[in-house]
Amino acid sequence: MEQNRYAVIDLGTNTFHLLIAEVSPSKEVRFLHEEKFPARIGKGGISKGFIQEEAWERALQGLHHFRNQLDHFQVPDTHVIAMATSAIRNASNGATLVQTIQEQTRIRVQVISGDKEAEYIYYGVREAVPMDEQVSLIIDIGGGSVECIICNGQQIFWKQSFEIGAQRLMDRFMPSDPIPAYAVQKLNDYLLSTLVPLTNAVHQYAPRQVIGASGSFETWCEIHYKRIQPNFNLHDRSWHELPITAFYNMYQEILQKNHSERSQIPGMAEIRVDMIVMASCLVAFVLKKYGIEQIKASTYALKEGVLFHQILGK
Repeated sequence: MEQNRYAVIDLGTNTFHLLIAEVSPSKEVRFLHEEKFPARIGKGGISKGFIQEEAWERALQGLHHFRNQLDHFQVPDTHVIAMATSAIRNASNGATLVQTIQEQTRIRVQVISGDKEAEYIYYGVREAVPMDEQVSLIIDIGGGSVECIICNGQQIFWKQSFEIGAQRLMDRFMPSDPIPAYAVQKLNDYLLSTLVPLTNAVHQYAPRQVIGASGSFETWCEIHYKRIQPNFNLHDRSWHELPITAFYNMYQEILQKNHSERSQIPGMAEIRVDMIVMASCLVAFVLKKYGIEQIKASTYALKEGVLFHQILGK
């Protein structure tokens, strides 16, 4: 076993993420392997508070695969940190799945609160995006929950996790595809009432930019930059500027297209073809409601935050 190797697994509602890193004695980090697995554990059951059988099977398939990678990179079991979020946190059979994962793969999964999730996301984004004194609103749109953090480079001023992830919103507000205008209006009305705590916090702290944590924000960057730089590589740097006019153009395009048309957009991630509709509506609502005109996308989120904070003590 390689004693200087560590792994973080993020068991998200839509996607499972694996990050394997090597940490030198001087605490320098080298990422060795990064991977996503489309577990979609919220599919068909998240709104019922239950993980369906097919989703259960996909979860185990993904973690058996991750187990093989951990063995290949010789990561000690004690150096593996696995965190489960909204779908498992709120599922009546979530604890049983966690137990089954440990029995079958030796991966010990911690189920974390939405509040803790928001904190780790902040630690990840802070390492990726230079914020300094500028007050920012970090948004992480998952399948099950959405974390909102108002902060600067030094501290968190306010944070909250809302159970309004893209899979939950799809189940509730997307009766057909493309999404009809009346459904977008119903969704906006729902966001207006649900996000009152965020509205109050924005009025108090006045963030001037949105920083999106990976997920859909990465996909919007891929779509936008591939149109102007065909050889664009998202991971050449840890953050990207996303011009607001480009975002609104993509928002219009995404809402007008159906599943197969969206999947043809260059840069569109297959796993986000449907959820990006809800993510687009959510971000457009936030930008318009709070008058924010600057968007940045961080390629670091929860798993990097766990690595930097838990393992490196940053």
